[in-house]
Amino acid sequence: MAEETRNPDTFRAELREWLEANCPPSLRDGNNSMEAVCWGGRNWQFASEDQKLWLDRCVARGLTVPTWPRDYGGAGLSREEEKIFHDEMARINARYPLQSFGIWMLGPALLQFGTEAQKQHYLPPIARGEIRLCQGYSEPGAGSDLASVQTKCEDKGDHWLVNGQKIWTSYADKADAIFALVRSDREAAKHLGITFLLIDMDRPGVSTRPIKLISGMSPFCETFFDDVVVPKTDGGGIPAVVGEVNRGWDVAKYLLTHERTMISGMGGSAARPLGAVLQDDLGGVMDAVTRAAALKAEIDGLAFALTAERYKDMAEAGQGVGHASAMLKYVGTELNKDRHELLMSAGGSDALDWDGAFEARPADWLRTKANSIEGGTSEVMLGIVARRVLGLPG
Repeated sequence: MAEETRNPDTFRAELREWLEANCPPSLRDGNNSMEAVCWGGRNWQFASEDQKLWLDRCVARGLTVPTWPRDYGGAGLSREEEKIFHDEMARINARYPLQSFGIWMLGPALLQFGTEAQKQHYLPPIARGEIRLCQGYSEPGAGSDLASVQTKCEDKGDHWLVNGQKIWTSYADKADAIFALVRSDREAAKHLGITFLLIDMDRPGVSTRPIKLISGMSPFCETFFDDVVVPKTDGGGIPAVVGEVNRGWDVAKYLLTHERTMISGMGGSAARPLGAVLQDDLGGVMDAVTRAAALKAEIDGLAFALTAERYKDMAEAGQGVGHASAMLKYVGTELNKDRHELLMSAGGSDALDWDGAFEARPADWLRTKANSIEGGTSEVMLGIVARRVLGLPG
């Protein structure tokens, strides 16, 4: 797939033919849950031969990061071609070959702020699923008030010395590296003196402790830094700092727009419409109130998906998403919570089967509560929308 202009119909036909020939039938179930899709990394164990085959084939075509430039492991697709790609993946219910915080968050930040050496060093391995990253933002005293981070980063000449703690670090116990906000100037104003630092998780002094949730799962961790030495450049001269020292807040804000937009995607249309879920899993719902609620939820999801596409088009045109990402994040996570609440209600006692086949598993329903907290709580998102989008007085 070259980066030259292509006829959309020709591109769609070629992509459809390729997907039909290369996506394994076992991965055409529309299951893109955290547990079902490959996350990659040095220690990743493939769930099946098909999962590895599908990743390898997509990597060869640049389809794990379809819009990234080919020089960094992508397919160089245009915005219109990206839409066609998602359409054709949905048409055959294909699982995505790779999910990654590197794809969703660090990659866009590096494309915007990274040096060429950093891009060449990190982006192709991210695209190939060879490195798994986690995000070191929140701290026990700095959650929604992220600029209050206190993890200390001291300049020791040829290296940084890091001490402190992060919390709610998703999958830190499985990650190869962490992109972290650290306090590099303790005398500077609140939003200044913060640096965006890349740290290998296997460095001496880095440790993690999983946090067990009410669902029994432990996707989040506490992460500790005890006299962690981080060389300013690695053996190949790759800088550990992204952007400028003490200007990490610029990178952090940009990355947050991508994180919030990513989280908001949960509110769009799911793999199966609610009506199909209720019909297939429950044999239909006779209650008119539940049917009306399902119809409203589906319409809201479709409307939200169209809105999100509009903002993506604006971003592609160079206008950016900016503070509107807070609006998308708020609405998307609330819609996702509503969908799971409705499924749990309609499923009744069947929905309480922890390992059952019904789509509304209790663990998934409980997990949606975290969606409206991570990446900024719903209350904080509404505050950003009020001040920055609507221009309301403080």
